[in-house]
Amino acid sequence: MAGMKSRGGWVIAALASTISAGPAMAQTTPGDPEAGEDVFRKCRPCHDIGPDARNKVGPLLTGIIGRKPGTIEGFAYSPANTSAGAAGLVWSEDELLKYLADPKAYMPGNNMAFIGLKDEQDRRDVIAYLKKFAK
Repeated sequence: MAGMKSRGGWVIAALASTISAGPAMAQTTPGDPEAGEDVFRKCRPCHDIGPDARNKVGPLLTGIIGRKPGTIEGFAYSPANTSAGAAGLVWSEDELLKYLADPKAYMPGNNMAFIGLKDEQDRRDVIAYLKKFAK
């Protein structure tokens, strides 16, 4: 039993060390709009942004932050997207951070074929870029 206690103590110490190091390792920096412009290249085949933006395969993204899903006139959204907007979802930075990680898991039934941005800093950067185009 003495060996078990020391092993248990080691496990607790190791877990405490991991937990205390965890938040520092998990921290990200605020989004960088210049880096976000580079990340947005992955989005450009389907989405447009800016003063002259038009709908493409995906809706234009100018003014997306603060907008409800499924509300760009002239774009044929999936029922999942229009329902989310009708239910009150608004694209905030936090919601976009979650959505862009895995669009299909976040909003099952949406038509976006993109697998998502797995790197949280990439998501923060692209959101900072999108913020430059607020209405």
